[in-house]
Amino acid sequence: METVATVLRKPSSVPRRLRAVLSLEDFEHRARRLLPKSIYGYVSGGVETDASLRANRDVFDKIAFQPRVLRDVSARNSTTRLFGDTFALPFGIAPMGFSALVAYDGDVTLARGAAACGSFAICSAASLTPLERVAREGGSRWFQAYVPGDEDRIGALLQRVTRAGFDHLVVTADAPTAGNRENNARNGFDAPFRITPQLAWQGITHPRWTIGTLGREMMTRGMPHFENMEAVQGPPLFSKTVTRSTIARDRLNWDHIRFIRAAWAGKLILKGILHPEDARRAQALGCDGIIVSNHGGRQLDFTLPPLDALPSIRKAVPDMVVMLDSGIRRGTDVLKAIMLGADFVFIGRPFLYAAATNGVAGVTHAMELLASEVNRNMAFLGITNPRDLREIPPRWL
Repeated sequence: METVATVLRKPSSVPRRLRAVLSLEDFEHRARRLLPKSIYGYVSGGVETDASLRANRDVFDKIAFQPRVLRDVSARNSTTRLFGDTFALPFGIAPMGFSALVAYDGDVTLARGAAACGSFAICSAASLTPLERVAREGGSRWFQAYVPGDEDRIGALLQRVTRAGFDHLVVTADAPTAGNRENNARNGFDAPFRITPQLAWQGITHPRWTIGTLGREMMTRGMPHFENMEAVQGPPLFSKTVTRSTIARDRLNWDHIRFIRAAWAGKLILKGILHPEDARRAQALGCDGIIVSNHGGRQLDFTLPPLDALPSIRKAVPDMVVMLDSGIRRGTDVLKAIMLGADFVFIGRPFLYAAATNGVAGVTHAMELLASEVNRNMAFLGITNPRDLREIPPRWL
């Protein structure tokens, strides 16, 4: 007699408080309720009209898959090799400034959550956490720098990053000056902060954040400072008179990249590439990889979405490590980027929302949600590895 195979439902390993979170978008809804308007607006917003921010998402809707069926996809595996290292996932966490203001000990939290899932987070130069702590306690090995066009200051920063144990340097190339983020001014976000009635009211009306994030941070480690922009500590988070310096960033040029390549022994990655000729030049100067990015739509409005720029860049540097960030929110987005030529992708805002609302557990849950989407979608597509999509021409809608 034939019997019907049955499978018992496995007990959920997801913490109860996270079981209602079914997608990365759900974390944003939670974070919007938790965070003061100024903090949420800083994370979620773009620049000027937000045209670049919207386009980064909209471009993913222009690509459709053409699945193959009746293939054995039981051996699905998204393990990815990157610069000689093996990661369990084809995605990591992008560098984000002010993470410790959004989530308690945010930079270390992001690094720990990513590592727990077999991936990594890039430590931001705009962090309020000393890069040494992020390396020591979070296990981070990737550092993103805002580099001034000054060889002495560059050299001092490189020495500090090397001593901390980082061996992957991400030089941001698309920030010669600060973006015109009008939403920050409207929402009362300024860095360093000045105590205003608007800011005080936001703190009073968001006590969970005021006590559980800002208050806890200050009680544990004192007044936060801008820690990683230079070789020395920067200004405090709150100040009436001091501002963050962007001096000499507009002098940064290809000669400084040549200088960094000669001085830096680790892997060198250039972030903010959108033009094929810049990709070729980066490779010619000895960069090990590039990140195709428009800074999450936060620098220049009406910028070409990275996904649109990716195919021509991949063609220009076919044997270079090409990564991408900006706009990825679903497993299908990860797969579309890989299909068009990305070797690895980075996601920022959703993981910071997860850290803000649920700490390390939130970050790991967010990564597991995205990983499960990638895995499930590979089955539907008839592939066992994301790079198999390179053999399937994309369908542009």
